Parts: sequence; C-alpha cells; structure tokens
Amino acid sequence: MPQSRQKQNVTISLSPETIRKARILAARRSTSISGLLAEQIETLTGEDEAYERAHRSALALLEKGFHLGGGDLRQQGRTA
Repeated sequence: MPQSRQKQNVTISLSPETIRKARILAARRSTSISGLLAEQIETLTGEDEAYERAHRSALALLEKGFHLGGGDLRQQGRTA
C-alpha cells in the first residue's frame, strides 16, 4: 500500500451490520477498519489512474492509425 506524506481523516456512515463484518475482516487481516478502507480506496484510485492512462494511450494509437497491409487500390489502377 503506497504511503502518503500526509493523511487526512474522512468520516463515513455504515450500517451496524457492515461495521460488524468489517471488524471481523479487519481482524482476520491484522489491520483496522480504517486500514481496510484506505487500502481499498488506494487500490481503486490506482486502478482508475491506470485505466485512464491506458485509455489515453489507446486513443493516441487510434488517432495515429494502423497500416493494415496492401497498397492504395487507386495506385494499382483499381477503384476503391
């Protein structure tokens, strides 16, 4: 999990049942509910950033275009 230089608190509201389940999960993973949430949010934002980079890269490739082989049919005396 990437470490930030500075952390900021966030308040969320969850149902008692969700909190109970989160406590159990956190205990199994030797962490806290806060640690669980921080890890998941960091993972989610990292995945989103990676998706956006891949999306921009794919769009750039599409803008550039691809050579699919062959030649210009008009140069070969045929009409397209």
